Amino acid sequence: MKTDCTFELFLNGTWQSVGSMALLTSSTQGWQGATYLGYAVDHAIHYADCRDAKALSWTFPVNLTPLRSPHWPGFIMDLLPQGYGRLELLRQLGLTERAETHADWALLMAGAGNPIGNCRVREAHDWLQTRNTTATKGFNLADIAHRGEGFADYLATHGLFVAGSSGVQGEWPKLLLTENHAGQFFLDHTLPDTEAKQHWLVKFARGQDPHLNEILTLEAAWMELARLLGLRVHGKLQRQERALFIPRFDREPTPAGLQRHAQESLYALCQCSGFGARLSHNTAVTALAKAVTNPMTEIVEYLKRDIANVVLGNKDNHGRNTAIQRREKGWVGLTPLFDFAPMVLHPDGIARSMRWEADDHGTPDWRSAIRQAAEAAQLPLAPLQQAVTAVAPMLATLPNAMRHLGIPPHTVERFAPACRDAATQLENCR
Repeated sequence: MKTDCTFELFLNGTWQSVGSMALLTSSTQGWQGATYLGYAVDHAIHYADCRDAKALSWTFPVNLTPLRSPHWPGFIMDLLPQGYGRLELLRQLGLTERAETHADWALLMAGAGNPIGNCRVREAHDWLQTRNTTATKGFNLADIAHRGEGFADYLATHGLFVAGSSGVQGEWPKLLLTENHAGQFFLDHTLPDTEAKQHWLVKFARGQDPHLNEILTLEAAWMELARLLGLRVHGKLQRQERALFIPRFDREPTPAGLQRHAQESLYALCQCSGFGARLSHNTAVTALAKAVTNPMTEIVEYLKRDIANVVLGNKDNHGRNTAIQRREKGWVGLTPLFDFAPMVLHPDGIARSMRWEADDHGTPDWRSAIRQAAEAAQLPLAPLQQAVTAVAPMLATLPNAMRHLGIPPHTVERFAPACRDAATQLENCR
């Protein structure tokens, strides 16, 4: 079995081989096994010390010094399929759905050929191409939204049986689709960049569970509430029947051609490997402040997102649901908001996973949280507090905004008290 892989980055409009990783222990150890990574000499010389899109990770700047790690670095975990994507790919590989770490290497070598961001594993891309044996075929919006027979049959020829995607992580079945200029949608990896108009991540309703379907139904409205709060929000989410079309922000069509922006989760930035890692907001803010181009702007955004998560019940705030974007010209900052939905409605019950290290028992003391963030980021408290508390008036208007968006009255009443309480608490901090 092959025990090394090649990393490619999309830079200057082309895929380029930039480095490699070799396993130092048995592949059956999965992400827990030791590794040896290094950049290609030409890349290391040309882009020495870069941490932006030209690096595999902000934590692994471009240089000639190899990296020995006792486990897989965090950025590789971002490439590894999870959730529905993992289960689906395990089936395609003929492995049991219960396979754990011993399957990680096989999943990486097959599932990291077309991930979010600008980094891929060459061997996984090659494997993906061997599966692409049928003619490229586009579908209209209705075919996809209804999961029509022709669309389902076409997915099956690519080994996609539950409308999921081996390259996407998460709770709901998802697909990466690309829309051409004629309004037809294609599996992302099958349409040439030159023919692409827009790139989408599509979430599909899962079964008949009313709670899960309600969460998916509300996600587009929740993103508009975030926009009203002044958070960094990308394009408008579009609900079509039991499918949610989400415009991607890691892809950007430009006059010079398509750009793929590097994306790295908080877990990767904080060098957390494995699954279910524990991460505090304090640790995340410290890492963010060191990495981003404008620490004050990004930490204000980070705090406002946490307020929005608490007020609007997005308890699924783990370190893979927040990420940084690294651009070719050097800018590093938080990506636009994603996976923002009322996960408090989830039937399994989800605990708020990331918390502040003090004064946070589910609903934080916001004065304390702002102070902790200032200390963690080494930022002056007064301007940080002033910028964050400025969101208070918008919070107070959220219940009315919900009504204008057509959110059911019982849902509005459920979240209205938290909106009022947070607004009052932040007003008292000013």
